[in-house]
Amino acid sequence: MSLSLPLGTTDRAADDAASSRLSAFLGQREPELIAFRRDIHAHPELGRREQRTTARIVERLEAAGLTPRILPIGSGVICDIDPAGRAVAGRPGPAHPRGRLALRADIDALPIQEAGELSFRSVVEGVSHACGHDVHTTAVLGAGLFLAEEARAGRLPRPVRLLFQPAEELLPGGAVDMVEAGALDGVGAVIGVHCDPKVDAGKIGLRPGPLTAACDTLTLRLSGPGGHTARPHLTVDLVFALAALVTQLPAALSRRMDPRAGVSLVWGAITAGNASNAIPQFGEVRGTLRAMDQRAWNQAPDVILELVDSIAATYGAKTELEYVRGVPPVVNDEHVVELMREAAHRVLAVPGGAGADGIVPVEQSMGGEDFSWYLQKVPGAMARLGVRTRGDATPRDLHQPTFHVDEAAIGVGVRFFTEVALAADRAAV
Repeated sequence: MSLSLPLGTTDRAADDAASSRLSAFLGQREPELIAFRRDIHAHPELGRREQRTTARIVERLEAAGLTPRILPIGSGVICDIDPAGRAVAGRPGPAHPRGRLALRADIDALPIQEAGELSFRSVVEGVSHACGHDVHTTAVLGAGLFLAEEARAGRLPRPVRLLFQPAEELLPGGAVDMVEAGALDGVGAVIGVHCDPKVDAGKIGLRPGPLTAACDTLTLRLSGPGGHTARPHLTVDLVFALAALVTQLPAALSRRMDPRAGVSLVWGAITAGNASNAIPQFGEVRGTLRAMDQRAWNQAPDVILELVDSIAATYGAKTELEYVRGVPPVVNDEHVVELMREAAHRVLAVPGGAGADGIVPVEQSMGGEDFSWYLQKVPGAMARLGVRTRGDATPRDLHQPTFHVDEAAIGVGVRFFTEVALAADRAAV
């Protein structure tokens, strides 16, 4: 698979005209898009509960003459935009030899209390958009509104599908719901972005190949008869057995898996007992398993189960392992990344843009992302969208109460999705 035209041999006049129209669109609509983002930021909703966010998206798409449909679970939206204005009439679009290009956003929030004094801070106690999904949603919405205008004018070269996905933060992720609802039917490629607080707003991070890690969750429960701490030899010393598993299991796993696979088992919670002089009957530890290689991810559950049984048997403890498959790694298709690179050059070349230096390489992350489920079905890629205010030296990260977004990133995201969609007709993906 390769680009059907070498980069740089496109219809420059048509591209320039489209970029000019996009600039005019953003000049008029960017304040409206920022207001939309602030509204859903102030009213965050957890996974599979995003009814208000879904309603706001549907309302805006219908106002633009589009025909969105809500997922059967009651949240999440799929909306097609077809060439020659067919989308506004709600009729199926003409077939394209390489299928639709899907633009994906995630719409759910996190169970994290927002810090700071934003005028539009979350009004929902203990819930916030601490991962930037409100920005992803707004960028895809803005791109969709512009592409709908291009479609009505007969200037949309390839059919597009907008995916507003619920429950990205839940395992195995709302992408599974989207696929089951037909989100990828007729789709030839899919793209997405993720906010990156370590990259300045105005810049775009690209990486071919592996971008994120696979991620599973596991809960390990131990049980024994209990007893007195004065006589551990007469019972199962459950806390000691649990502590041994907490330390020995990750160590043993590192010797059973290929070290190049980047397998990491890290515990996040441990509970056992209530009294200092009583050995408890039950204990539990919970954590995540991450792997940078899909083959190792496939092997991990069986290896972990074997090791758990072996270690626990030393202390006589009974075990119960609840292993929840999460998401495979995101592996970006190199040809889709090249399409993104072409589009990013156009985005960054606009007046005030970051220029050629605005495309930055990114490292593979140990974080999980259910965008990977789409890539099990069709080629695609995810880019990093810089959201750090230039000159801001404050350490920030995703999933933190202090996560902050420079709203200049919204316009960049709209441009990026739009430029990829307009260039996709020239790529063999």
